[in-house]
Amino acid sequence: MEDTTSFSPATAIVTGSDSGIGRATAVALANAGLDVGITWHSDQEGAEATADEVRSLGRQAVVRRLDTTDVRGAAAAIDALAEELGGVDVFVNNAGTGDNVAFLDLDFETWMQTLDTNLNGAFVCLQAAARRMVKQGRGGRLIAVTSVHELQPRVGSSAYDASKHGLGGLVKTMALELAEHGITANNVAPGEIATPMTGQTDQDPTQTDRPGVPLGRPGDAREVAAVIAFLASPASSYVTGATWAVDGGMLQMGPQAGSHITGHDWRKG
Repeated sequence: MEDTTSFSPATAIVTGSDSGIGRATAVALANAGLDVGITWHSDQEGAEATADEVRSLGRQAVVRRLDTTDVRGAAAAIDALAEELGGVDVFVNNAGTGDNVAFLDLDFETWMQTLDTNLNGAFVCLQAAARRMVKQGRGGRLIAVTSVHELQPRVGSSAYDASKHGLGGLVKTMALELAEHGITANNVAPGEIATPMTGQTDQDPTQTDRPGVPLGRPGDAREVAAVIAFLASPASSYVTGATWAVDGGMLQMGPQAGSHITGHDWRKG
């Protein structure tokens, strides 16, 4: 049984780090002293901007395109980044997509696109990183960015909900199997975060009113990155198989929201 308390990370890979939570995470890990592998799917310019920010902090940054729907090519991309970095001590699976199609209207192609991006591709990437960590023999940190919808469903998001539920369960099983190698595996489950994915690019979340969230606003990507950085650090040595909600208390509103909603608008998603 390898010791998780002696973990001393030097390298990280963050998928989908061209913007939003991924970019904030790459910067947070660079601030913690790690060299960072950065991936992008459609925004190379954004990925290069992330890399510039990492380098401005005195850390190495390498950039590569990753398409998680290309499940055969995804592992090769992770391996290539690890080779360039000289290893991978921390892997953050952040790449993902959303959909907003009612269950009865959902076509199989859209279903598979979401499942391939969020779950099948994540499996391939996490496995590639884990195999390298085992081979390196110095422990590791595996972190998946899921969603509050890993734990609670949302109307109009059946494929997204299924993918995030599945990813959460995958990571918890990984935690059981990889513990003997000194590798921890955890989920971070954001609520509404002001990012391009939610149509809130460069907005100040403190200026947006969200009455249904106890803290009264969306989150900032850096608030999610701070939790990821902790889980990536030596300080998190006794945390594994957990899901950390970063949601302003959103998940706690279930029963209260249910008893206070007076109309049926929520059925429209």
